[in-house]
Amino acid sequence: MRRVRERAYAKLNLTLDVLRKRPDGYHDMEMVMQTVDLYDTVDITLNDVPGIEVGISRDDLPKNLHNLAGKAAAEFLNFVNESVGVSVYITKNIPDKAGMAGGSADAAAVIRGLDKLLETRLSDKELLELCAKVGSDVPFCLRGGTALARGRGEVLTDLPALPRCGIVIVKPDFSVSTPALFGALDGQEIENRPDTAGFLDLLKAGDLPGMGKKLYNVFEPVLPPPERETVDAIKAHLLRNGALGACMTGTGSAVFGLFPSLEAAKRVKPLPYATFFASPVEKTV
Repeated sequence: MRRVRERAYAKLNLTLDVLRKRPDGYHDMEMVMQTVDLYDTVDITLNDVPGIEVGISRDDLPKNLHNLAGKAAAEFLNFVNESVGVSVYITKNIPDKAGMAGGSADAAAVIRGLDKLLETRLSDKELLELCAKVGSDVPFCLRGGTALARGRGEVLTDLPALPRCGIVIVKPDFSVSTPALFGALDGQEIENRPDTAGFLDLLKAGDLPGMGKKLYNVFEPVLPPPERETVDAIKAHLLRNGALGACMTGTGSAVFGLFPSLEAAKRVKPLPYATFFASPVEKTV
């Protein structure tokens, strides 16, 4: 086999808490993460001439080794001591700078695809260690489903699947600086945090309306005022249109709402922003 096509699924943060800044400069996190069926398509091809090439369907996004998918290919080949050529082409559907791990999902798809193409049959532990070298969200993107993520995001605990539901994702026309948001949190006491334990109890019980009320992201209060106003307005619109709860994902700027069904989600009145409709996805490996 010389070519494989992988789906790179987006993620959402159902809860997001930043616990502390670590001596290594990273932050300890605690997050309930969920894969959804909005995905990029990643084509991976083996070549006879060594080298890594990454192409992408959008001209404004990085290519080759400047792309996280290229870094993933390099880490994989180094780990298995292979010198084959690898060509990757990514067809983007996940919005970038949205807090949905689009780049990390592409990188995970490359690692998953190369494991198949080269028939290396790496263990789950080896694959996850490789993913963690590439980026904090990459291990979760490799496994998918519903998980509690700790550490930088690479320490994963599988959770019961999120009940079937509809999800509306709205991407406003601005991006948010991740370092700036972490810096803002480092400079103050976090007054409100997600009730992660309570959320996990509701998840175990399959109580979707209860989970909707527990969605929370500690980055929302430290958004710059204009961006926070937009995020709050999108959340209010989703709630008025029947969402069980709404929240920003990651460091933004995408906002999502949980609905009882996909049909209910698709009845939401449109907003003047890019809007996507999705459903939860169970584990991808």
